[in-house]
Amino acid sequence: MSRPAGGYPAGVRLLPNAVTVLNLCAGLTAVYFALQSRFDFAIIAVLAAALCDALDGGLARLLDASSRIGAELDSLADLVSFGVAPALVIYIWAFEGTRAGWMVALVFAVCMALRLARFNTLIDDDSAPPFAREFFVGVPAPAAALTAGIPIYLWLHFGQGWWSERPLVAVWALVTAGLMVSRIPTLSLKTVRVSPRTTRWLLVGVAAVVAILITIPFLGIAVAGVVYLLLLPWTAYRYRWLSRHPEAWDVPTRQRRAVARAARSARRLGLRPPLRRRVAGRAGAVARGVRRRLDPEGEARRDGMRDTGAVRDPRGPGVAAAPRDSGRRLGLRRR
Repeated sequence: MSRPAGGYPAGVRLLPNAVTVLNLCAGLTAVYFALQSRFDFAIIAVLAAALCDALDGGLARLLDASSRIGAELDSLADLVSFGVAPALVIYIWAFEGTRAGWMVALVFAVCMALRLARFNTLIDDDSAPPFAREFFVGVPAPAAALTAGIPIYLWLHFGQGWWSERPLVAVWALVTAGLMVSRIPTLSLKTVRVSPRTTRWLLVGVAAVVAILITIPFLGIAVAGVVYLLLLPWTAYRYRWLSRHPEAWDVPTRQRRAVARAARSARRLGLRPPLRRRVAGRAGAVARGVRRRLDPEGEARRDGMRDTGAVRDPRGPGVAAAPRDSGRRLGLRRR
């Protein structure tokens, strides 16, 4: 069998597109179960679609099988599985036969289409800073679809209650739709790296999640959705912090704590530059490189002063500075 340039047979390279088709079929199956009032199976079908969506991109990168048609097919499948299908499931469950409920379903589906269209345009955006690849703009499609169904999860676990009232369900669906098209930065799990030290704890967490999904599946999904929404303020804070600290853009995630500690120390000392103290490892080298690019003359001046032992004179640049150790030679103490 002849091998293409990527080194894999042509049939294997079609595997990501096949998984994307399974994503589409799972979304349509969710609508089928909702029409039969089997909302538990409808939720499981949406979960299966989210799993397929998480796998197809990774398989495409692993097999070097990324293509334009695969990207377009993925967007269309996401629109059906996470836009149209959840909107119809919510409508059939809470609003069937009402005009207001149909308007809510339309708004949710349209917001999903707008969110996916913006995502496709941002893929080719070269003006974004390097750290922007660690975040999504707005809540991603699978997370929005699963979050919008929290009232259904609570209804499946507890039965009827205030969480299944029509006004609350409508407001919740509209809020989720607004989060999709908002500019709120959300964390991208594709860029998360797990260190070898935390691998065993990650496996324990996976086992705990599986146990929860087996024993109390719908309540567990509802809690996961609430926790995801509670993390949005922290993600927004992290995005703003990175935008204000270019010295941390090229630093690995696990080394950014050193940059953050150095920045906090500089603020406590009242220093204007973002970094004045030494930071460990590559973080310090990157910080010095960024300062040289931003102000090459000032950095060279500071390097020369460190080599000659001179200090900056507070009276201004026109007055000669005194050596650093002149006070010690005269027997003066620093207060």
